[in-house]
Amino acid sequence: MLAFAIPARYLLHLAGAWRRVYAVSASIAVYLDVFVLVAQLFIKVPSLHALAPTGSEPPFVISEIVVMAPFIALTIAAAIKFRAEPLPA
Repeated sequence: MLAFAIPARYLLHLAGAWRRVYAVSASIAVYLDVFVLVAQLFIKVPSLHALAPTGSEPPFVISEIVVMAPFIALTIAAAIKFRAEPLPA
């Protein structure tokens, strides 16, 4: 996802539709980091590992859905609020 965010920010200077591309791709990149954090917590914390030893049990799935829901809302809000500016003449 950063393959879209970095050029949009530094090469294209958030011009036009690249503002929205940057907002969405950066939000997805942060979500993926948090997803890995939750997965690592279930692997490394003994009490969480006891709840979901293979990572496919309901506690793990529910926690990932609880994490995903705010990210979906925030990504949609970022895409709406971070509108494209008119390109300079």
